[in-house]
Amino acid sequence: MSSPRRRRKIMAEMNVVPYIDVMLVLLVIFMVTAPIMQTGVTVDAPDAQAEPLDANNQQEPLTISVDASGKLFLDDGSEVPAANVTAYVSSQLDAKAERPVYVKADSTVEYRHLMNAMVAVQQAGAKKIGLMADPAPPDQP
Repeated sequence: MSSPRRRRKIMAEMNVVPYIDVMLVLLVIFMVTAPIMQTGVTVDAPDAQAEPLDANNQQEPLTISVDASGKLFLDDGSEVPAANVTAYVSSQLDAKAERPVYVKADSTVEYRHLMNAMVAVQQAGAKKIGLMADPAPPDQP
């Protein structure tokens, strides 16, 4: 006589070992490529589609402009030597230094001129420093 055949029990568990292998491979790939992506990118920053700042601010912002040659200008358009920017900004700030100071730079200005202007404003004690950009043309995404 033949012995009765045993039925195999159906296994309802999922084998996750292959998924763990794939995950570890992806982790290694991301660990290797992440430092490569942080090197640097050529940026043309002056045009931006940023939302304008709210007008609820009671104080009028102070604007320092940097032209293409690196010369600094005040709100009224008068040129100021780089050495005097700190003194001018500190004289225009209130006791809490809450007045916003914006640095507006030409799109072709060298980065060091922009940074020098921002450092001078920071040394004057300004707490709210921002960069200004022209709105992007409507045909750009």
